[in-house]
Amino acid sequence: MDTLIDAFGRTQQWLFETLVQPVVFGLGGASILVDAYNATGWLLIGLLQLGVIVGVFGALQRWRPAEAVTDRAAVRTDVLYTLLHQLGLFRLVLFFAVDPLWEALWGWLAVQGVAGVHLDAWLAPLWPGVTDTALAGFLLYLVVFDLVNYGIHRAQHQWDWWWALHAVHHSQRQMTMWTDNRNHLLDSLIVDILIVQIGHAIGVAPGQFVAAVAVSQLVENLSHANVRLGFGWLGSRLVVSPRFHRTHHAIGLGHESAGPGTLGGHNFSVLFPVWDVLFGTARFDGRLEPTGIRDQLPEAGGRDYGRGFWAQQRLGLLRLVGRA
Repeated sequence: MDTLIDAFGRTQQWLFETLVQPVVFGLGGASILVDAYNATGWLLIGLLQLGVIVGVFGALQRWRPAEAVTDRAAVRTDVLYTLLHQLGLFRLVLFFAVDPLWEALWGWLAVQGVAGVHLDAWLAPLWPGVTDTALAGFLLYLVVFDLVNYGIHRAQHQWDWWWALHAVHHSQRQMTMWTDNRNHLLDSLIVDILIVQIGHAIGVAPGQFVAAVAVSQLVENLSHANVRLGFGWLGSRLVVSPRFHRTHHAIGLGHESAGPGTLGGHNFSVLFPVWDVLFGTARFDGRLEPTGIRDQLPEAGGRDYGRGFWAQQRLGLLRLVGRA
């Protein structure tokens, strides 16, 4: 684990000094070099993820697609969402518009004597004899964040106001490896704020935080892929597979499982299906059903969720205030 972190750090430093730092200096931004260096880390992660998405997941989709892609325009919109997130443009806005607020809050809390815990150090006595404590700590945080993500995902489907935003994600009728990042920007902002605050509260190190987010996102990219792929009886209960997650997106199963207009659903887990098993929301029958939302269907009213990026963002806000 330490070797991987060191290799990533050296690459980040090279990318920063070669590409980012000259641009920042050229724009007169010497005062934001630290933020720019952190942003370089997210850019590097995004580039690595794009390489895996295109090179590996793309090959899987061509090898054994779950369905024929007939709406290329809808997929291109998802590609735009992915580039917006993976190339750091969304993260860049957070760095300069939102993150300073949290840093000020954490500083004020520290002055008041309120500090988070270092969960890995607190639980270290439970794994005596482990030599790679960095890896053990990373796996611990990965499990904790996955439980948090499960809870957030349940809330996105349970609370009407949050579903109004999250519906942008589920309105894709042609689910592919690009669909993971298809989210309303306000929805992404809320999730990011929650994850960052919880990460700070439990004392996750910056490198471990980046790694945990990257692993989660890659598994999510794969789980959304248009591929007829399961991991077998045991594997599908250990790691979320494309077949498992496709059930979550299936019309009438992933959201309105309790009936028309009724919130509910199955298979909310991001990495580990154990949370769905523990909380009674797992469904392993693996049927390859059409994806989307019931009220998109012509016979159910043909509700418009938007074709392009801006239309989806606008309609999400209108649903939030009960105007669409």
